[in-house]
Amino acid sequence: MTTALPTSAGSPRLASFPDLTATADVSAAPSGAPTGRRVSGRRLRRRLGPGRRIPYGLALGPALLLALWAAASATGALDARVLSAPWTVVTTAHELIADGRLLSNLLTSAQRAFLGLALGAGLGTVLALLAGLTRVGEALLDGPVQIKRAIPTLALIPLLILWFGIGEQMKVLTIALGVVIPVYVHTHAALRTIDARYVELAETVRLTRWQFIRKVALPGALPGFLMGLRLAVTGAWLALVVVEQINATSGIGYMMSLARSYGQTEIILLGLVVYGLFGLASDSAVRLIERKALSWRRILAG
Repeated sequence: MTTALPTSAGSPRLASFPDLTATADVSAAPSGAPTGRRVSGRRLRRRLGPGRRIPYGLALGPALLLALWAAASATGALDARVLSAPWTVVTTAHELIADGRLLSNLLTSAQRAFLGLALGAGLGTVLALLAGLTRVGEALLDGPVQIKRAIPTLALIPLLILWFGIGEQMKVLTIALGVVIPVYVHTHAALRTIDARYVELAETVRLTRWQFIRKVALPGALPGFLMGLRLAVTGAWLALVVVEQINATSGIGYMMSLARSYGQTEIILLGLVVYGLFGLASDSAVRLIERKALSWRRILAG
């Protein structure tokens, strides 16, 4: 026997709240299947959640864009002088791979991006730990970092050129400055939201400062750090696009800049495709790491 919760005129919020249990119990069920809250609860979760993960779902969007691009080029709706056809870009890529230009420029760009990413992510993590775990660090570091956050990294390029010239050092530093802010902001926020009971427990069992950082602070900040890293990876490739067109002699951006001078849109499109594929692959790698490292979480994404 079930008992209904009492309602009264003096409880308008309770009276007006929908009866979710009743809604769940009257859900349609196959003939012979048991009915009740347990079955209907599973039905509600399936309907309200995003559903099962689609195999290779991340590739569906880019594949659709490629199909639309190919269809528009094949039907003549897209003028080849404005935007080259996909098969023209593929042919150009094959030619550039054959003579070695694409691979050498690609390796140069990847080296710049990953050096800047490693430098910026490491610096952002250290600054977040100092500002998130000590009041003195927060007072000294958080303000300047927030000021830098309000200044676009690309606006600093003239100063960086004056200070470091136009060589590799300036390019890597520009990428690192674009990376450090998202890593710092998300890691710092995650550190500040660690449950205070864990801190009290660490004090009770007399953990040292280093043990507290290793066993409590770093695991607690890991979700925020990985979210910041996803944004930082995108920021690294965005900064790379710009710095490689500033008096560079190698890299995908240099190849695109040279193609612009000769009106070779297929090479420009090839460079954009390479940047996009690198960005997608980097983001997918971070998401895979996030899924493996945080497999203990029960979240909507599954």
